[in-house]
Amino acid sequence: MTDISRHDGVTTLRRYILRAMYLANFAFLAMDVWPALLSPAKPVAPVIGVAFSFWAALSTLSLLGVRYPLKMLPVIFMQLFYKVTWLLTVAPALRAGGLWTPSAAELFKVMAIGAVVDLLVIPWPYVWANFVRTPGDAWRRAA
Repeated sequence: MTDISRHDGVTTLRRYILRAMYLANFAFLAMDVWPALLSPAKPVAPVIGVAFSFWAALSTLSLLGVRYPLKMLPVIFMQLFYKVTWLLTVAPALRAGGLWTPSAAELFKVMAIGAVVDLLVIPWPYVWANFVRTPGDAWRRAA
């Protein structure tokens, strides 16, 4: 059995690119969010705390992606979806409300680049075969 067929057509190079992305997610997110959560200079506002907790969970789950790059693709989906959601909802509202600041513009750039990278890294034929075409789990046990 060849390496490619063993991994449903996902090349070794693509798996290494995914692993690098998971590792980068872990490293960059963990550097920012874990210190802010574990030893904040002041109490964290509730909604900010939710956002930071989400990113802390995302960074931690990304470690599993280093070992299981295909099984952990939902982590990349989540990352893609939150970035696209921000780009389509929060950014236009900031602009329309006259609240577009240099930091909002920078965040827009980071989110847009991140979304494009996510779109390029995801092995779409594998996603189609394993997340779209494959039947879902049964809702109940067969009689």
